[in-house]
Amino acid sequence: MKLDELAPAQDKKTRTRVGRGMGSGLGKTSGRGHKGQKARSGGGVRRGFEGGQTPLYRRLPKRGFTNIHAKNYTEVTLTMLNQATTEEVTAESLIADGIISKANDGIVVLATGNLEKKLAVKAKRFTKAAKEKIEALGGKTEVI
Repeated sequence: MKLDELAPAQDKKTRTRVGRGMGSGLGKTSGRGHKGQKARSGGGVRRGFEGGQTPLYRRLPKRGFTNIHAKNYTEVTLTMLNQATTEEVTAESLIADGIISKANDGIVVLATGNLEKKLAVKAKRFTKAAKEKIEALGGKTEVI
């Protein structure tokens, strides 16, 4: 391959040059019309501006709030725990096995599905039913 054999990946569309004579179709006012705020250099209004009328985002009532102290737990079901390769299951081992992608503020074990093997599970939280199912098979639950 030589430098003179290089070609662009795709055809490049040439930029429209406005204000270059009446023959171009975009001469004189350059597609901006006559006078007015939008015809001026630097003219135009900001996003959400409604000509001085109270904008929609200020007219609508504000509802609810976002709790900045809320914890975001990753939910893990008993069916997902069946796929674990190690006998001691932690958030790190679940990520390593590709069962979950990230642990967020910790994992919470839910009782969905059935567990088929004895496991020692370490998590932030367990539902009561999940704890019972794990311990019924002789496994251990530890809250971290």
